[in-house]
Amino acid sequence: MFEVRHSISLLFNANKVYDRQIIEGIGNYLHASKVNWDVYLEEDFYCRLEHINEWSGDGIIADFDSEAIRNALQSCEKPVIGVGGSYNNPDDYPNVPYVATDNVQVVSEAFNHLKSKGLERFAFYGLPGDASHQWAKERETAFTQLVTSEGYKGHVFRGVTTSPDTWQYAINRLADWLESLPKPIGIIAVTDSRARHILQACEQIGLPVPDKVSVIGIDDDDMARFLSRISLSSVTQGCVDIGFRAAKLLHQRLIRPSDKLSRILVPPAGVASRQSTDFKALCDPYVIQAMQFIRQNATRGIKVEQVTDFVGISRSNLEQRFLEERNQTVHAEIHNEKLNRACKMLEETDVATKEIASLCGYPSLQYMYAIFKKHFEKTPTQYRNEYRDSSES
Repeated sequence: MFEVRHSISLLFNANKVYDRQIIEGIGNYLHASKVNWDVYLEEDFYCRLEHINEWSGDGIIADFDSEAIRNALQSCEKPVIGVGGSYNNPDDYPNVPYVATDNVQVVSEAFNHLKSKGLERFAFYGLPGDASHQWAKERETAFTQLVTSEGYKGHVFRGVTTSPDTWQYAINRLADWLESLPKPIGIIAVTDSRARHILQACEQIGLPVPDKVSVIGIDDDDMARFLSRISLSSVTQGCVDIGFRAAKLLHQRLIRPSDKLSRILVPPAGVASRQSTDFKALCDPYVIQAMQFIRQNATRGIKVEQVTDFVGISRSNLEQRFLEERNQTVHAEIHNEKLNRACKMLEETDVATKEIASLCGYPSLQYMYAIFKKHFEKTPTQYRNEYRDSSES
């Protein structure tokens, strides 16, 4: 006996990584449960929100972080499952079954990650407040409450909404705030996109990351990560799980309509730790400068002489300082930076090994193969395959 066929509408913005991962989770449920659904995902659903109640379908899963969607679906008589952020005040939740990112846990993961690095100063870079960014305000509130309960003083900056017209003004104001903060400091950005703003502002004013400013974002967005010279640490939200649970909730509603108002909080999936929070308490200002230069330029094939020229002291002097602070030579630091970058690209991307060799500053693919054989006793391809096999298992 086949299940009744249902028409389901998804109201999400596929340009957002959060929404894309939720859609992926909904797709996972479709495959796992074998539900008989026709799924509609429009490129621009906002154009028909005004008449959404006239839609003849059977159910809706929607992004309730959007004020426009919340308002449009207030009087909808069809089964609606809301997806969005959690709220500190229970009265702020919508009057529909709801699956939420646990904003408190997301911020807590980011904070504990920074604290585990030995940092004792913390800040939060958020978004200007408006009805469509209530989730950002919730994360800011969670940060403030958390640092206060732990006995720290938190610094908060919302900045301005960025656009082509306001971009440079926004970065300049952000740079002013970053310069005013005590150092070293760990900063939680409300999204990966805002975290990338911090990395750009730090580069603009010469603030070393992560030695003076450690940055962690939220979303683990590939686009934000690969557009930055310094790889970005980020909290991975449980978006795929959110989508799966939302689809399951709608399925249950379609089979057995119920007046019970379900509310599910989904915790984050963990922290993807990368360079932007690789904080080690360095004291020597010359080593800090050198490390900043190496992180930004190692994959360009730089030599030790270029590092000493940038810092402005002799090679023997800098080498001695590196041995005292980092317990290795400047050359070893450059080598490790390139190798770590190559490993991350093999782990996290499908870029061809030949291109990775070029992007990571190796003179040839054969040279990178020799490096991997020496360090790991395996080729880059074997390294990638074994990493993915272990991740899947």
